[in-house]
Parts: sequence; C-alpha cells; structure tokens
Amino acid sequence: MFEMFDYDFMQRAFVAGLFIAALASISGNFVVLRRYSLMSETLAHSALVGVAVGLVAGYNPLWVAVGVAIGAAWLIEYLRSAFSLYSDAILAIILSGSLAIAVIIVSLGGAFNNSLFSYLFGSILSVTNEDVMTIVVVGSISLLFLLLFSKELYFIAYDEEVAKTSGIKVKFLNFLLVTVVAIIIALSIRVVGSLLIGALMVIPTVAALQYRVGFRNTMLISLFFAIFSVIFGMSLSYYYALPSGATIVLSIIVIFIISLVINKK
Repeated sequence: MFEMFDYDFMQRAFVAGLFIAALASISGNFVVLRRYSLMSETLAHSALVGVAVGLVAGYNPLWVAVGVAIGAAWLIEYLRSAFSLYSDAILAIILSGSLAIAVIIVSLGGAFNNSLFSYLFGSILSVTNEDVMTIVVVGSISLLFLLLFSKELYFIAYDEEVAKTSGIKVKFLNFLLVTVVAIIIALSIRVVGSLLIGALMVIPTVAALQYRVGFRNTMLISLFFAIFSVIFGMSLSYYYALPSGATIVLSIIVIFIISLVINKK
C-alpha cells in the first residue's frame, strides 16, 4: 500500500487532501447547522467561473477561483440580509447563474480541455507544490478564524435572533463564515473537483450528526470520517486509476449509509 508514496505527486495529493478534509469537515459543521448545505455547491459552481476565467485569460485558475468564490459568498449574504429573500432561493439563483457563466466563458474561450476536467471532478495528478503551499497557508489562516469564533458561530447557527440581542456581531460573523467557506471550497476543487466538493463538506457532518453526541464530538467524528474517506478514496484512485474526487465522495457516502443503519431506531 505504501508504495504509492514513492511518487511525489501522491505525496502532494495526500498532504493537500488531508488538509482539505480537515477544513471541509470543520467548516461543514457550521454550514449544515445553518441549513446552508446548498451553499457549498453554489460556491463550488461560482469558483468554476474563476477557473474558466483563469484558463481562458492565462492567469492562475486557483487564485481567480478564490476571488470569484469570495465575491459570490458576499453577494449571497448581502442579498439574504438586505432583501430578506429565502436563502435556498438565493443559492439556487447564484448556482444556476454561475454555471451558465462558466459554460459561456469556456465555450467562447475554447478552454474545455483536460485542465478544466480536472477542476470539475478532481485529479491527484494535477496537484502542484504551489497548490499544496497555497492550501496549507491560506487554509490554516481560514481554519484559525473558524476556531477562534467557533462558539459565536455555533450560537448564531442555533438562534440568530438571540445571538443579535446578546451583543454578538452577527452580520460580521456571517460574512466571515461565508468567506472562509468560499476560500476552502476554491482551494479544494483541485483535488476533489467543483462538482463534488459540496459532498465532502456536508456528508461527514450529516453522518456524524446521526450519533447525537453534542457539537464538539460531532465535529471530531465528522473530521475522522472526512480524513478516512480521503485516505481510502485516494488509495482507490491510485490503484484503480479512478478520479480522486469521485472515489472520495463514494467513500463518505458509504460511511453515511453505515451511520444511518447503526443509529436506526
């Protein structure tokens, strides 16, 4: 099994993948509790617009994806707070619009090639040293903010109105959360793919919630599930020449099904 670590690209992929698993699962707890599960899919499609722009214009797709995803996250939160629109409606509109824009850009630029395919479904072969450094450095900063404000974010997820009356800066923390989620998603699409990253962010948390063990333990269980699914999924990807993102997501779905069966009343 360990022979795959003889290759540099597998070492890079595992470092990036494990870091992404930690980031996605921890942030996913707040996303799911806020009933923002569709947020991950929406921002992933928005990040795809950045990838398309980067490929067509010749810029680094990863950085452009981060910028576009953050912009989309701020737009979603602004529309939700300023116009009192339903969250799921806003997410559906941004998701559809982002996908349409990405398709048009790619079509006009003729950039639908293997590079874009790797961003859609993830590819362990495409992870570079620069990608790993970016994921580790930027991801660490994002994770630090999440952990620093974890109590406040949990309070807001539990009851936003009570949090406001308690003096918590709800608006600032909401924007902080969506910004961090946008960054994590944009960083993750290189390994997991924009069409699949939402699953890695949401499913481990939903699986962990089946055990009904409190917020802190739920976060730890979801972290374990995400890390295990990345290790198992990427191993399958290497030995059977399968897309890394797909094998990771199928692994976590199996864990979810097992969790449902174990905890069935």
